[in-house]
Amino acid sequence: MSQGPLANIARLVDARSKRVSSYDRSGGNADYVSIAPRETKVLAEMQGAGIVKHIWITISSKDPLFRRNLVLRMYWDGQEHPSVESPVGDFFGNGWGMKYNFISLPLAVTPAQGNSLVSYFPMPYGKGARITIENESDIEVGSLYYYVDYEEHASIPADMGRFHAWYHQELTTPDSDTGDVENEWEIFGQFAKNPTDIHNYLFCEPSGGAGHFVGVNYYINCPTPVWYGEGDDMFLVDGEPWPGSAHGTGTEDYFNQSWCPDEHFLHPYFGAARSPGRLNDSPRFGWLGRTHLYRFHLEDPIRFKRCLRASIEHGHANCLTLELASVAYWYQALPSAPFPMLPSANERAPMPEVGAVDVHRWRDCWRKARGGGKLWGNEKD
Repeated sequence: MSQGPLANIARLVDARSKRVSSYDRSGGNADYVSIAPRETKVLAEMQGAGIVKHIWITISSKDPLFRRNLVLRMYWDGQEHPSVESPVGDFFGNGWGMKYNFISLPLAVTPAQGNSLVSYFPMPYGKGARITIENESDIEVGSLYYYVDYEEHASIPADMGRFHAWYHQELTTPDSDTGDVENEWEIFGQFAKNPTDIHNYLFCEPSGGAGHFVGVNYYINCPTPVWYGEGDDMFLVDGEPWPGSAHGTGTEDYFNQSWCPDEHFLHPYFGAARSPGRLNDSPRFGWLGRTHLYRFHLEDPIRFKRCLRASIEHGHANCLTLELASVAYWYQALPSAPFPMLPSANERAPMPEVGAVDVHRWRDCWRKARGGGKLWGNEKD
């Protein structure tokens, strides 16, 4: 039987369609809310059982990094800690506080130039739901417009998981096992072996109950011309040892691409929403700069009964310095474990993109962030 997005559109459902929005309660046209610095605004709060079906948001702020400084959180069934916690831009598919158009089946960022943020992920709840946005900037959000469309149900089936999304970031460095040298394609010597996932970049690590992983937005800032994509994806299910149930062959392979791509490509389930080598058809040296890859497992979710560890190497055997960030998406039974502490707004501020600035300035930023040290393992001062 078909399981596509239109498979059940003709099915009659005993539910009531409702919406919470920012419309002007006076009947005027001031259809927005403002958010003061350090303020948390409740966008929607629902009682009983239901399913969030659609979210639309657009924001006007003088803060150039409001997409990184505004934090989206969602709570299901009275659980005190959030099941969704992410900067608003990264959640919907815009990294580094930037705005650019993004198209996928569950998430989109729409024209003009990425001004509207859209989600079609179904988000069920059985005993109430709450959606908030916190302004972690020192600058007021002048206007935030939003829709939250949802259905009220008498009850939700017991086998429906709760939607989760987690933001993570890391400034990686070459692993000591590689000799602390950036060494893709064996430029500086034979490749190291990596029979473990311990030093990988972590997408997500849910625990506490059954669920399934449904995708990731992956944001890469590459400070060198070295190809970033030899790192394997690894999924260890229910505490199993390496190599696990699902072990991949390379970063571009996991994102359904091949042979070191560097171009803009948007499929409903996967693609490259940003590829700096093809911006404005201008050439660029190697793979310098910011690349946004995405993959949604809507037809092939990674299922687990107790826990999951989803990760990817930063270069083969974790040999590269990369500024990485990601938002992973999954469904899971409650209660779920709390997330690690979200990095502060200052910590989330993105590093400059090489190509927009020279390499020496990027290196200085990197050294300041790391408290000293070398950018490349074979670099001479």
